[in-house]
Amino acid sequence: MSDDLSKRRPQDASKINVHEAWELEYWSKELGVTKQQLKEAVMAVGTSVAAVKRYLGK
Repeated sequence: MSDDLSKRRPQDASKINVHEAWELEYWSKELGVTKQQLKEAVMAVGTSVAAVKRYLGK
């Protein structure tokens, strides 16, 4: 059975990589924020999903 490449999810679900367009798209939808808001959150608190969620009030 081959991998379904159309279903992209982060390999490390504890980190956000804003330098990958598909991952930026995934996390902005997942967190309900714009791509710019997500980038600003990562710049403020780092790449940890937990830290970004706290920063965004999620």
